[in-house]
Amino acid sequence: MTEAIRKNFASDNIAPVCPEVMRALDRVNHGSAAAYGEDRTTAALSALAREVFEHDVWVFPVATGTAANSLALSAATDPFGAVVCDQSAHIANDEGGAPEFFMHGAKLVPLPSADGRMALADLDRALTENGGHGVHTSPIQTLSLTQSTEWGTVYTLEQLGALTARARDAGLATHLDGARLGNAIAALGCRPADVSWRAGFDMISFGGTKNGAMAAEAVVIFREDLAKNFLRRIKRSGHLWSKQRYLSAQIHALLENDLWLRHAAHANTMAQRLAHGLRRLPVAALPFEVQGNEVFVVLPERAVAELETQGYEFYRWTNPPGLDGVLIRLVTCWATESRDVDALLAAL
Repeated sequence: MTEAIRKNFASDNIAPVCPEVMRALDRVNHGSAAAYGEDRTTAALSALAREVFEHDVWVFPVATGTAANSLALSAATDPFGAVVCDQSAHIANDEGGAPEFFMHGAKLVPLPSADGRMALADLDRALTENGGHGVHTSPIQTLSLTQSTEWGTVYTLEQLGALTARARDAGLATHLDGARLGNAIAALGCRPADVSWRAGFDMISFGGTKNGAMAAEAVVIFREDLAKNFLRRIKRSGHLWSKQRYLSAQIHALLENDLWLRHAAHANTMAQRLAHGLRRLPVAALPFEVQGNEVFVVLPERAVAELETQGYEFYRWTNPPGLDGVLIRLVTCWATESRDVDALLAAL
């Protein structure tokens, strides 16, 4: 029986668990295993992560991206400090105050950008101004970037390197929100090491849930000093799983044989197919470059309403200045098929 057309383009979180992850969960679901990360599956994940990232790493699986981002930032930022990020960053808009809560009051300093990619000049200006107020302001201690960005764009390796170099010169720690890191790597055609520690990052939040996992993210740390008490941070925050083998098995399945990168490349391909079809429609305008698996398009209200009537799901966004209509976000994923994209285009 042919599966129905998928009409939900709201997020990559809506996708089912991929078969490889489900099989991995079944494999570890037998017998006893040591608790709290002392199991063989977690040990195997650490070994595999060292191979994938070509570096000594400390891997800490958690269940949510909010936990991964917030815990990572708390390891590098004092309660009286600050984190500089882009104004579109997930940590600034979609974590419900969790980063500030985990950091015990540290501030977020969002910088404006046109497309989710922080400009080096803006970072330099923020660091210079921050250093001129002494004890009266929260010192910026951490740089957090998002790759792919919240607008579906991707930093080049040169852009990342320039930003992290400026941060390091100022004594900052560096964090990368990689909820869609695989999509960025697939778009750039680079290696995981190139976009992480080689690009100057001390730690990354590795996304699994958007890329085929059931509920699994990880904090991957490249500096031993930041990893030293990280497990205690996880425990204190209530995110230490006793049956951690189930988290580790999911991340291991994605990393094994580059499954996460193949999933991401497929999602990107479906996004390009969608963007290509939208550009051929006179009523559609794409305000951002499509590089990952997110497509933002401005359509007339009547077209958006008709899609909703037909059962299509997506998010409405704030419309960019100068464009008439409604901005919506369409997200593809590992489970999106060509016929799903073509059906949406045909409906439009």
